[in-house]
Amino acid sequence: MRTKRPRNDFAHLLSPGRIGHLTLPNRVVMPAMDMNVCHDGVIDEQDIAHYAARAAGGTGMVITSASAVAFPVGATSLKEPGLSDDRFIPGLRALADAVHRAGSLLCVQATHHGKVARIDVAQGRPMLVPSTPIVDRDLEALRDNTAEELTRMAAVSGGMKSTYREATEEDLAWVIDQFAQAARRIMEAGADAIEVHCAHGYLLGGFLSRADNRRTDRWGGSLENRARLVCETIKAVRAEVGDRLAILVRVAGQEFGEEGSLTTEETVRAARLMEAAGADAIHVTAWGRNAFRDFTKGPLPNQVAAYRDYARQVKAAVGIPVIAVGRMLPEVAEDTLASGDADFVAMGRQLLADPDLVNKIRAGRRESVRPCINCYVCVEQNFWDDTPVCAVNPALADEGKAVLLQVTSPRHVVVVGGGPAGMETARVSRERGHRVTLVEAGDRLGGSAWFSQLTTPANGPLLDWQKHELERLGVVVLLGHRATPESLADLRADAVVVATGAHRGLPPVPGAALPHVQTGDTLRALLTGADGAVGATRTMRWAARAGRITGLTRNPKLIARATRTILPVGKHVVVIGGSLVGLELAEFMAERGKSVTVLESGPQLGLPMAMPRRWEAVRQTGQHGVTLLRNAVVEEITPSTVRYRHQDGVAAAPADLVVVASEVEAAAPLAKQLADRGIPVDVVGDASDVGYIQGAIHSAWRVANTL
Repeated sequence: MRTKRPRNDFAHLLSPGRIGHLTLPNRVVMPAMDMNVCHDGVIDEQDIAHYAARAAGGTGMVITSASAVAFPVGATSLKEPGLSDDRFIPGLRALADAVHRAGSLLCVQATHHGKVARIDVAQGRPMLVPSTPIVDRDLEALRDNTAEELTRMAAVSGGMKSTYREATEEDLAWVIDQFAQAARRIMEAGADAIEVHCAHGYLLGGFLSRADNRRTDRWGGSLENRARLVCETIKAVRAEVGDRLAILVRVAGQEFGEEGSLTTEETVRAARLMEAAGADAIHVTAWGRNAFRDFTKGPLPNQVAAYRDYARQVKAAVGIPVIAVGRMLPEVAEDTLASGDADFVAMGRQLLADPDLVNKIRAGRRESVRPCINCYVCVEQNFWDDTPVCAVNPALADEGKAVLLQVTSPRHVVVVGGGPAGMETARVSRERGHRVTLVEAGDRLGGSAWFSQLTTPANGPLLDWQKHELERLGVVVLLGHRATPESLADLRADAVVVATGAHRGLPPVPGAALPHVQTGDTLRALLTGADGAVGATRTMRWAARAGRITGLTRNPKLIARATRTILPVGKHVVVIGGSLVGLELAEFMAERGKSVTVLESGPQLGLPMAMPRRWEAVRQTGQHGVTLLRNAVVEEITPSTVRYRHQDGVAAAPADLVVVASEVEAAAPLAKQLADRGIPVDVVGDASDVGYIQGAIHSAWRVANTL
């Protein structure tokens, strides 16, 4: 009798698989994620440590950052790996050796960046393209960038104006040879595979797409002609390396945002041509052609398993393995493989957040995998050629931090506050060997981040992970325990860390104390039935109490669902402050049928969200019908309106409910009380400096590693 496997054993994900002559130990591939740590194209020890950590974590194959085949020509950064000279081989060899020692395989992604080759612009060269671009970019999103951000982006290309050169026959013969010679160097360095990049607007992908390629010669027109460059490149690479390298090809299953963009049907046909040319695998991505408008569609999507269907369609058409990418979380990855929609799955941001993902899953510790919260903090750095950071993994690009040094003399550490900063402080302190007690005044862990699940569901798994780790490590958690100097003295703490979060106040304007004016804290209390609920309508206060009694307000999914039916706050909502929190609250209210106005006193909306997420949040909020007003300064709140001043004079917005998402400041009065009594104390998270989840996690690591 056949034994039925449990649903969560990840049997398909953990099974070996073949690409060309290679056998991968499992089906997890790390896709290219630019690290920007090379020195003039030479791979650095920091790069090696990064990839080796993911290899040691169990990843079946790691793919390097995009590497320039003609470096510095056709490069988008002087910090990306170069493949154009034998001087790059030693660094590649050191990387291959490190990855192999860690038990994984190495694939080097090879590309010519074409119309996004910023180094060509900076060094005064025209960018090589199939046809001169004619599409004007929609730059509306950039109005919400700060002057510093715009300056940093422009600095990468030296502030120079982009120019273009349409490729000639001689140019294309040179390009093909550059890929072939790059493949030779990759082979000589001892790597296992090359990924030919034919997507994301780079040169080969530009030739494939009608939106970029308007040629009438043998390189343009029909799909066969437009695919000729990538197919000739594959053939040249195969002729150079034989079967000593597996050849992967990365191609967009769909392009978004412009007329003539690559379609899935075209990609399926092109994949057959690539297979016939000698490709060993097809890696199916997608691309939003305007990064300022479509970045969260592609290449880094918001949606889980965003490109699964594209991979499925390609797989149905070819006989070689297909790799699916696009927020492939473990459960959906397993289902994708089990359903036969793909042969391998690529996990990018997930492996930035937790390099040990595969090993933890193999050990049956799925709940211990640190989740990516999809905040785009990592990729934001690429816009100004900097090294990525991770909001939830401070060891990204500094792998030594991941090794937590054990203490020789354990102490009793008491952490006050159960939000992300407090929980992370408690976790890291306990991992280092301290005895840890966490005290939280509320009835649940998570702090303001628990409430943020309602507007940002990706935050929920992070809190679940932190709570699981505290339980696994044996941290003592005291809920409903309001810390005072006296109560902390009773706990006999050797060290105290305050993580009580930011203070959320009211604006200094007439009417701010009216009962329909809520801060983030009081609104959270109302929606969760917690102590501290004030103001609002009698009906809403009753609903909050009923939710607490029935247990509904313990479940964020139930709250989100219930408030779509019942949210008795009136029709008109004004949100004061258009920051990260303000936009998310505005969208939450608009999705529940409210007429919402956001009043932001500054010139930008969405700060301090990372740029791609910010651009999407502003656009999404507007699409929900929210009125977004920049440079709007609140002057008075009345029982039915909010009066404000902006460029067109003084106006008033109707308001049955006013939510204050501004007036947030760091505050830790308990820390001062303890310090006044001579008790050593540290402060982390928003209580120290308002930095939201990234600031919470990073400050927690800094402090917990000094205790």
